[in-house]
Amino acid sequence: MNKKLSVLLLTALFSGVSAAFEPFIVRDIRVEGIQRTEAGTVFSYLPVKVGDTFDEAGASQALKALFATGFFKDVRIEVEGEVLVVALEERPAIAKIEFTGMKEFEKDHILKALKEMGLSETQIFDRSLLERAEQELKRQYLIRGKYGVKITTTTTPLERNRISINFDLVEGSAAKIRSIHIVGANSFREKDLLKEFEQTTPGLFTWYTKSDQYSRQKLSADLEKLRSYYMDRGYLEFSIDSTQVNISPDKQDIYITINVTEGARFRISSIKLVGELILTEEEIRPLVPLQPGQIFARKTLNETTKAIADKLSERGYAFANVNAAPDIDKEKQLVAFTIFVDPGRRVYVRRINVAGNTRTRDEVIRRELRQMEGGWYNAEQVRISRQRVDNLDYFTEVTVDTEPVPGMADQVDVNLAVTEKPTGNLMLGMGYSKEERVVLSGGISQNNFLGSGKHLGLNVNTSELNRSISLAYTNPYFTTNGVSQGLDIYHRTFKPSSSYISIGDYESATTGAGLRFSFPISEYQSVGLGIGFDQTRIKTYAESPQRYIDFVEQYGTNNIAIPLTGWWASNTRDSAYFPTKGIYQRLSFEFATPAGDLTYWKSSYQYRQYFPLSKTFTFMVNGEGGIGNGYGSQSELPFYKNFYAGGINSVRGYASSSLGPVDSKYTSERLGGNRRIIGNAELLWGVPGYDRALRMSAFFDAGQVYPKSRSTIDRDYDDSIRTSTGLALSWLSPVGPIKVSFARPLNKKSGDNTETFQFQLGSVF
Repeated sequence: MNKKLSVLLLTALFSGVSAAFEPFIVRDIRVEGIQRTEAGTVFSYLPVKVGDTFDEAGASQALKALFATGFFKDVRIEVEGEVLVVALEERPAIAKIEFTGMKEFEKDHILKALKEMGLSETQIFDRSLLERAEQELKRQYLIRGKYGVKITTTTTPLERNRISINFDLVEGSAAKIRSIHIVGANSFREKDLLKEFEQTTPGLFTWYTKSDQYSRQKLSADLEKLRSYYMDRGYLEFSIDSTQVNISPDKQDIYITINVTEGARFRISSIKLVGELILTEEEIRPLVPLQPGQIFARKTLNETTKAIADKLSERGYAFANVNAAPDIDKEKQLVAFTIFVDPGRRVYVRRINVAGNTRTRDEVIRRELRQMEGGWYNAEQVRISRQRVDNLDYFTEVTVDTEPVPGMADQVDVNLAVTEKPTGNLMLGMGYSKEERVVLSGGISQNNFLGSGKHLGLNVNTSELNRSISLAYTNPYFTTNGVSQGLDIYHRTFKPSSSYISIGDYESATTGAGLRFSFPISEYQSVGLGIGFDQTRIKTYAESPQRYIDFVEQYGTNNIAIPLTGWWASNTRDSAYFPTKGIYQRLSFEFATPAGDLTYWKSSYQYRQYFPLSKTFTFMVNGEGGIGNGYGSQSELPFYKNFYAGGINSVRGYASSSLGPVDSKYTSERLGGNRRIIGNAELLWGVPGYDRALRMSAFFDAGQVYPKSRSTIDRDYDDSIRTSTGLALSWLSPVGPIKVSFARPLNKKSGDNTETFQFQLGSVF
């Protein structure tokens, strides 16, 4: 006799209602109604197999198991004799997901987010997930300030039990913050307080910064800035009583009201340190700038406790606790602070772990570390180690964290993680002007050759102006104590022409080689020495500047120089590519010994400093000076060793090498000079979201080149310092470092060769 177990019977089973059902032994199982799901998949979820005894409990378990998969919309179990028939109706699969009217977000980003929620093409459709996706999408629009967004979701059945999902969006416009009022602020002007806020009312640049769009997270940050503003000016009991955020009926305008209580302004009556004072009084005194009688400043107090903790960490006390407790006298408006110092246990470094370097060898990183394994932990040495690794310029990111060793109270591990970047560079330089048209130069180098930390560069230039081939090799650790060795081999031909660059006409062919060594003298300083061999052949023309012709007549067309070179460098910058603080200095000289045909000397000095103004802005000043001359029987510097100025790397807005003395025959040809001065001032800021890759700046440049002395063979020219101003962009792009500048000369003189737009590209391979 055939028996059928219907859905009604199963419902009765779920609810505990008994029904007559005679158990039997399953001789076969048949699956019906599946289209995409494999029968084997169904069998794997069934709690019953051929040969098992099937009863009411088994039917209930089978139904629950198949529904729990989420694959099926309906499940029926029928019994035909001793055959178990599983009749299934599959849930539809998602064929495609589409968006109509979405402009605020990238489609691919939203699809990726939906996939992480379980809603994506080819997945089984689940309406609860669709509702969650709709709510999450709406929440993202609310974060962007689009409170009037409307989302309509439709599902369209397709053939083969599939569906299409469409999100139809009416985004509307973002609600703008129309007003921010601070009620209860009497000691400071409201507009001064609002300058501390990231969020603001609509202004000239808010279309780009989006700072006029309300965000709960940004408002919380702004309230903390407001609290810090008061706390840093003595208002110890300042409080924010309430915050009201109101939206207009059309959901286009936001009104924010902040209610505050300022309280009294407190001065410091005394500062006392208690606890285990390992540091001497002489060491602690410079770390505590707060003095009795001063206005209380929370920022200064926090800096004090941090400075003491950092000083202790340099002695191995990595987990020192330094806390300040106030004792407030409200009547006299005074506050006394007791700083409790608990150094904890002294710890040493068990292991330094390096991660993320897939190409760079461990030893290249480890030799830059100043914190040693097995030594006492020193926070300053850890900081220096991170900075030195970052200054290698092999990595886009370098992070360091310290973690206790489980079960060991006096040991820590230091974990240093790096993110490698391509260190091979194909450098391209390009400039454009009406006089020069397009000028290109290039080179290829590998700063981390085979992950060894060694530099190998091959520069090739085949332009009509400058043809050269050079090979440069540097081993930064020629010895284990950091002495570097370098070798340079080169052949260069140079043929300036008024069609390309503003230098007097001549030809030179130089072949040479040099050996150099650099010696570290401190953590941030090094000195270098080198010796070279340089053979130069000169060819002049009837139209060449008279200075060039006179030099060749006196010293010949073929000259050999044996130059000694030396330099001193100091670098305390916090980053190799986008520094925000620190100083870079370099002093160099070149001295052609009497062993060669020419006797001359050159020297130059550069000073560059970065001042952090805020988390966003950095101010940079740069100064460069150079001077050279002949000595002995040689009265002047060889003209092909002259200094030049102008271009994207010196004085922007003026064509490359276009500043300085002018030839008497051709007013567009520059002679260079034996003295040069360059000055730059630049306000730099990172672009939000691209701080480590994209930087913009507003700059002021100044510079000029001067001859040893005025001569009747030189044309009269205005030798006043040329200045320019403008905007620049530096981008560490996927194809390499890019520099772009738009400059306006401020005191252009007659005959000056100017360029508004200048560009330089380095392509990474």
